[in-house]
Order: sequence, then structure tokens, then C-alpha cells
Amino acid sequence: MAEFTQQRGKRQEDGGLGNLLDLLLANARLVLGISGAAVLAIATLAVKRLIDRATSPRDDGDPKAEQKTLEESWQDLALIKATPKPPKRQRREDLSEPLLSPARPPAPGEAPEPEVSSAPPESPRVESSPPRCLTLQEKLLSHYSSRLAVPEAQVSLASQLARSISAQLQNWLRSKCPELPFGSLFLSGPLLDGLGALAADHVHLMLPVVLDTTLWSLIPGEDTVVRNPQYWMIKRTDLEYFPRGCSPWDRFIVGRYLSSNALNETLHKMLVASINWPAIGSLLGSIIYPVVASQELKLEVKHDQVELSIALFPVVEMEDKVLLAAPPEGLVENLWLESFYRAEVAKVKELDAGDAGARQRCLRILNSICGSHPALHKLSGSPLTHVVLHLSATSSDWAEESLADKFQQVLEELVGYLEEGVLPSYFNHKINLFCELLEEEIDEMGFMLYRAISEPELLLKEK
Repeated sequence: MAEFTQQRGKRQEDGGLGNLLDLLLANARLVLGISGAAVLAIATLAVKRLIDRATSPRDDGDPKAEQKTLEESWQDLALIKATPKPPKRQRREDLSEPLLSPARPPAPGEAPEPEVSSAPPESPRVESSPPRCLTLQEKLLSHYSSRLAVPEAQVSLASQLARSISAQLQNWLRSKCPELPFGSLFLSGPLLDGLGALAADHVHLMLPVVLDTTLWSLIPGEDTVVRNPQYWMIKRTDLEYFPRGCSPWDRFIVGRYLSSNALNETLHKMLVASINWPAIGSLLGSIIYPVVASQELKLEVKHDQVELSIALFPVVEMEDKVLLAAPPEGLVENLWLESFYRAEVAKVKELDAGDAGARQRCLRILNSICGSHPALHKLSGSPLTHVVLHLSATSSDWAEESLADKFQQVLEELVGYLEEGVLPSYFNHKINLFCELLEEEIDEMGFMLYRAISEPELLLKEK
């Protein structure tokens, strides 16, 4: 009885659904037209067959019936997908526009109207050429021209400002400290010498300290307390015959040695507290102020067109040595650092002039890369110059066409020196230019450059 009731209810539901579909199909022609009604009829028939099959009782014991039912279901779905879509009716944007009327035949003597194609004109196909891979040589030259070409106007303005400040400082020292025989200030550094300037913003101002060679002598670095051949001591001699006070520099003596720290401290006080930099800056159309917190002697200059950092170095020239008042960090006060910068620049330019080489260009690229890299910045400057000089002694052909090859050779040489932890000075093989580097710093630099030997582009990426 219950089964009968369910079958009856099912027939009533099927009958109601069939009546609804028949009503829909009967009115479809009026609403959708002939083609639309045909589409709806096919789709409705397929859906109705799917519904009937889903609601009919399954014959679990007959596999063939199940297979037949499954095949019919896929056929019905295929029937729905294959049903042609009715053409889209054109929509009128403005109700005042008339509907398109069928084309009329041309009148006698009237030229037929040209047919206008509704399809948009096909745009010409532009085949995109694959990106061109630049060689290392081209990348190095591009890096040089885009990042290292300092405008001549900036170089000229920076040099002019530095010379004007140098003249003002020279006049002040002569008027306020006439007892101290300072020599004539002169400019130095990469901005003027062209080996490593990234911008017209750094200048070295050298302040000569003139000593009487009969009262002073040099102590080699090996005999100093640090046992470093690059640092020297300047000793006051013959105090029993020429007592303290015979030399104007005796006021800077510490333990019979001319103290670089004592001289720097005195000059620092002068720069910070004694010189009227606002008045000098106003005269030069700029703002000048000393860097108070720095242990070095530095001036910062701000101009409308350039910002400049000037580092002041007291320098002693004796016995063919150039010694800077730049002692190492620590408790040692009397050491003077031997500088090879002047000899480095002169030697590189001499070699380039002899074979029209690209050593200076290679050095500028290397200094640019290392100077701006957080792990390699301690390699910039003298270490790179000495590597290039060592390589020049054993390798020829420094023409511009070989720039990429020489660049990679310098990297290989650097890795070799870092593996040994020793970079001997080109001018004094007793001096190790890596002696102040930590072991961790050497390892990090060596790893970075070792990767760059096979992938030099790693160093040329923007940071």
C-alpha cells in the first residue's frame, strides 16, 4: 500500500512537471521565435530524461541496465552541449533608432551600396624579437657609462668649492697659528685622480706638516709596538743638544715621539670651535659645518648644486715616505700610516699610457661595485689598485676590448689572495693589506667573489 502511494505520488509529480514543460514549450515560439523554441525544446527534453532516470528505481541486479542508463545520460549531456545557440539580437542603445530593415534592391540607375563588413579590421601582426643577451663586456661598459660618468660641471664646482675652502683654512691657520709651519694645503682623492669617484662628493684635503730633518727621524714599522711595517713612528732626536722647544712641533710630543693623535685633537678643536664656518659658507654661497662626533677631521658642505664631504689629513713627507696622521684604532697614539696613494695613481696612469690600457676604467668599475656592496666595501681603494698592479706585472693586453677578461682575472686574483689571507703591497711586499680584516670578513668576501667568477653579473645588479 505504501509502495503504491509512493508510485502514485511520483506519477502526479511527473504529470505536473510534464504539464509545466508542455505549457512552457507551447509559449516558447511566441517568446523566443522558431529557433529559440527548438533550442529550448531539445534542452528541456534532455533535462526531463535526466530527471526521470534519476527518480526511477534502480535495478541493482542488472549491470547492463546500469551501463545503458549511464550511456544515455552522457548522450543527453552531449545533446545539450551540441545544441546550437540562438543568434544574439542586436540591442538598440537609443529607443528612437529604428530597427534594421531588410536591404532593398537598388533602384534603376542607382549604384549598389558597398557592403560594409562588420568584422573589425585585422591589426598587423608584429612579431616580437627575443630580448638580446648582453655580453659581460657590454654590461661593464653600460655600468661604466650609466653610473660612473660624473658630469664635468659637478666636478668643476666641487673642485672650486674645495679650493676656496682650502684657501680660507690656509689663511686662518697662518693668522692664528703662525708658530706652526704648515705647508700649502692641496687637494687629493678619487674625484681629482679618476680612479674611484662615484660622484662629485668626496675630496681629500692634505695639510703638510713641515719637520726639520735634523731634529726628527723615522722609526720603521717593524720596530714599532704594533709590528706592522705600514705604520711608522716619528722620533724627536738629540734632545740633549736641542732641548724641547727647539722645534715648534715639540708641543705634540708624547714619549719623545710626534703624536698623530695629539695633532689631530688640536686641529679638531680648531675646526669645531675656533673657525667661523657660517661666515665662510655665506661668502662661498654654501653651508659649511664640521663633523663634531667623528674622530676624523671632516667638513660637510651643502651647495645648491652639490653636496661635498672634505676629509682633512695632516701629512708628513720624509725620506721618500708619505705618512698620514691616521693611527689605527686602539690605545696607540704615536703611529703614522704610510700612504701609497700618490704612487698608486702615478703607476696606473703610467701603465695605461704605455699600452693604451683600460686599467683605470676597470678600477673605477671595481671600486664602484665594492664601495657600494655591504660585504665588499673594505676592498675598495688601495687593495684593488694593488691587485691590478700585481696582475699588470704578469699579464699584458689591457686594451678596452679585453675589459671583461681582465675584470674576471682581477676577481680570480682577489679570491686567491683572500684564500691566503695575504695581499702584499705592490711597493713593499712586507706589508699585508689584509692584516686588519677579520677572518669572518675574509670568508664572506671570498665566498661572494668566488660565486662572481662564474656569474660576474651578480656584482652588477642594483643594490
